[in-house]
Amino acid sequence: MAHLVFEDVSVRFGGLQALMEVSFELLPGEILGLIGPNGAGKTTVFNVITGVYPVTSGRASYGGKPLAGTPPHRILRMGLARTFQNIRLFSNMTALENVMIAQHCRTSSGVAGAVLRLGSQKAEEGRIRDKARWALDFMSLGELADEQAKNLPYGLQRRLEIARALASEPRTILLDEPAAGLNPTESAALMQDITRILEHGVNVLMVEHDMKVVMGLCSRIVVLEHGEKIAEGTPAQIRTDQRVIEAYLGTAH
Repeated sequence: MAHLVFEDVSVRFGGLQALMEVSFELLPGEILGLIGPNGAGKTTVFNVITGVYPVTSGRASYGGKPLAGTPPHRILRMGLARTFQNIRLFSNMTALENVMIAQHCRTSSGVAGAVLRLGSQKAEEGRIRDKARWALDFMSLGELADEQAKNLPYGLQRRLEIARALASEPRTILLDEPAAGLNPTESAALMQDITRILEHGVNVLMVEHDMKVVMGLCSRIVVLEHGEKIAEGTPAQIRTDQRVIEAYLGTAH
């Protein structure tokens, strides 16, 4: 069964039609790419999935459960985590503290445990710290655990945001332009990281403009233009699709 399903999803903001009857599925064990020109509706798709935007019509579901009306923190607990096109770290906190925050969706000690410093709360805090250190190590950031986020180079801040998403123990991760601003060496390392994320059992839905990254990682690609899906297929099929070439890739490709 598909992990994530969009069925004829439309989103309208007043007179603006952001999405128009968009349908696709994210299958178990795959990296699905979502591409298209600026303003095509890619970020709107992410915001529908994570509970930020309501749907006007159609249905979005995850694991068979509808996403409509579900607040973002509950969607995170369902196993859906995301990163952002514009990095959203707590700049004055350490890398470790940034990642630990993601684990609070899995905590159970509550306010009383935190205030009274109960044994269960202390044990849970230890587990949170261990999971955060695991996520940092996974993204090759372990040695920078005590470094303030604002002091990290841009490329490492990108990795830190992915580490934070992984620490929430997702089954699916949404990556919003993870290669934006990276140099070729950093992009190549990122591709290896995303492959390892998939091997760890986490599905990936990725919005990305770097076609080398998209074509090199994704098993399937969905293409949006003006809020409509204009194509879906393998990288080879998308690369030669005339409508996609005209709308996005360009004749040079």
